[in-house]
Amino acid sequence: MDLRPNKQKEQHAGARQAGRGVGLQWCGETKRLETEASTGQQLNFLHLSSPFDLNFPLPGETGPACLVKVYEDWDCFKVNDVVELYGVLSVEPVLSVPSHDERETSSLLDPMECTDTSEEQRVHSPPASLVPRIHVVLAQKLQHINPLLPACLNKEESKSFVSDFMSELSPVRAELLGFLTHALLGDGLAAEYLILHLISTVYTRRDVLPLGKFTLNLSGCPRSSTFTEHLYRIIQHLVPAAFRLQMTIENMNHLKFVPHKDYAANRLVSGLLQLPSSTSLVIDETLLEQGQLDTPGVHNVAALSNLITWQKVDYDFSYHRMEFPCNVNVLITSEGRSLLPADCQLHLQPQIIPPNMEEYMNSLLSAVLPSVLSKFRIYLTLLRFLDYSISDEITKAVEDDFVEMRKNDPQSVTADDLHQLLIVARFLSLSAGQTTLSRERWLRAKHLESLRRTRLQQQKCVNGNEL
Repeated sequence: MDLRPNKQKEQHAGARQAGRGVGLQWCGETKRLETEASTGQQLNFLHLSSPFDLNFPLPGETGPACLVKVYEDWDCFKVNDVVELYGVLSVEPVLSVPSHDERETSSLLDPMECTDTSEEQRVHSPPASLVPRIHVVLAQKLQHINPLLPACLNKEESKSFVSDFMSELSPVRAELLGFLTHALLGDGLAAEYLILHLISTVYTRRDVLPLGKFTLNLSGCPRSSTFTEHLYRIIQHLVPAAFRLQMTIENMNHLKFVPHKDYAANRLVSGLLQLPSSTSLVIDETLLEQGQLDTPGVHNVAALSNLITWQKVDYDFSYHRMEFPCNVNVLITSEGRSLLPADCQLHLQPQIIPPNMEEYMNSLLSAVLPSVLSKFRIYLTLLRFLDYSISDEITKAVEDDFVEMRKNDPQSVTADDLHQLLIVARFLSLSAGQTTLSRERWLRAKHLESLRRTRLQQQKCVNGNEL
């Protein structure tokens, strides 16, 4: 789906042909980075016998690839950056082989380059007909990849757009809440928490601790239906980048999650967790059945846990591992409590049981006007970039409130509960367009958390191993 206005289409025409740069997550048409692959498709990708591996990180991906030639400031690009490129497209076969001058330049930058093996040459210089070259004239890192918003929200000319949209934020939030309530089968509380999850982002890091992440475990999802698949489709229509990981034993044992260094070809082989910033990763745990995880499967589970807890991926260089920070929104759907860590668990309580899930979700999507859907997309992207603060007065009120909570229930209320309340209050405030915490939003956050905990306690009474 191309969401760009005509003016934006013209502006991005130069970058449109670039496809995907090897080693970079490339959004050639500044559209939603969506990959929807079945379990079979995810595994079939592993057995493709192509003479040239295009090194896509996501299984089943078939988009165009390119080699990007950068001639200045090449060291400012980081792994997983999404960049917009303008340059000269070259498909001449003679240019597939590096020239003598290029080899001399490469050898100066890296003396080992002059000893390329045939395998390295094959990997680094594929035919231009298969992998065209982009000789970069202009490159810039993108703050976001939503074409409905100005490219840089910090510039003066973007302030009027932001202020105009913020003035109509309340009705947009109300409509989005209603839309997600229907998508979550009538569960309004789950819709509230899903909004908080979708606008969450790592805004800073304190030592190794990523602040702002909000991994949501939506338990109680029906195992025998296609609910998670259709919920993922809804999320795909709302966010620019999304991927659904079907957590089966076979996928966990065979998919490559962590990028690793191939020393024979002298390149980094991409992995599934090599995702651009603000990607929505939906982990479907309802598909998990009894079985044996082998060593790669155990490592993949550990990599997922590491991503969720620390928002980082440890790239495998055989002799050592190197940490690369990331900023990925993780939503876990499960029948019971997830085996993966989560910042927040919410048990789904469906109020509607549609006889045909596909028809229900399709009718829900078709009922939303394109203009309203665009507002939802702007809302979820824009709120990630709002500043947030807590005044000294509210800080004192929160401290007093927490002390009172501890007096009333010293066994249950802990410092972790305060941290959770502050996170919920933060995103609840931002979801209403408020950049500072108010007493009203603090009380609302306490109310939502009370409802969530009550549900989990009720579920624990029904199923003792739920918590």
